[in-house]
Amino acid sequence: MPNNARARSHGQSPAQSPACQSGRGGKLWDFVSLGVKFLNPRPICVRISASIGQNHVTFQTVQLSARQSDLLRTIRERGTAALADLAREFNVSQETIRRDVKRLAAEGQVLKRHGNVSVPYSIGEAPFERRLRENAEAKRAIARRAAERVEDGDTIILDTGTTTSIFARELLKRANLTVITNSSDIARTLATVNGNRVYMAGGELNGDNGAAFGPSAIDFVAQFRAKHAMVTIAGLTAELGPMDSHLAEAEFARMVLSRGENRVILTDHSKFERTALIRVCGFEDFNRLVTDAAPPPALAARLDEAGIAVEIAGGPQD
Repeated sequence: MPNNARARSHGQSPAQSPACQSGRGGKLWDFVSLGVKFLNPRPICVRISASIGQNHVTFQTVQLSARQSDLLRTIRERGTAALADLAREFNVSQETIRRDVKRLAAEGQVLKRHGNVSVPYSIGEAPFERRLRENAEAKRAIARRAAERVEDGDTIILDTGTTTSIFARELLKRANLTVITNSSDIARTLATVNGNRVYMAGGELNGDNGAAFGPSAIDFVAQFRAKHAMVTIAGLTAELGPMDSHLAEAEFARMVLSRGENRVILTDHSKFERTALIRVCGFEDFNRLVTDAAPPPALAARLDEAGIAVEIAGGPQD
């Protein structure tokens, strides 16, 4: 395959190609990561060998082990992690973790530094992927707490968001769920497992978070009635209530909340007293807030006045 053709196959000009262009044996070597967007549970690395002046390409797939896949997903969620902490979490020796990290680093998936491992940030990384790592521990705690109220066989409507994506992974512990969502990440996580049924809204696809928006998505979700309706937000103030940064996301979240018996907002404390562009709904339009810390006094008083139950991850359940 000609050199410039190989570069174009990656959506780049030859000058822009990040390939490691080793001249050994007259071959070019490149590493491509397939299926890693949105925390694909089993990443596969593909090594491509292209011979200069010949019209053929050979592929060698490298399938990660279950532990290595989980390790890679954990590192992506956090951005950076200590090897000692990872060894404790995975209940293996530090030497085992170092071997796993060495393999991931050799495939270009992570960067290994002394005692630590991190994600190789790239200019092309989507904002949604970066937001998955912001306040990741808090989001996981919120997701675990929210999942406590979900039982096998429940019906749930979810909007797109980093916290709802993490929450969807907690739902892998449940079975026979009916899930309605506009998020391709959530749909992919929960479809075809544990006897679940997943309904995916159509509409204009957002390239950042892989979710569908617009009138058709809103009309689709309006057909359903669910036990749980859960959304995420960009800000929450005592004066203005829940807010979002994008009109389409705010409109979809508003419809989601209107279709649930339990109308829940999932948000970490960083959104408290933060304003955004669009008001999602009033305090009368949701009845539960799941978060990781107590709201500030003015917001807490407004939530109490509206009769909204506040659940704090790690605290007692009412």
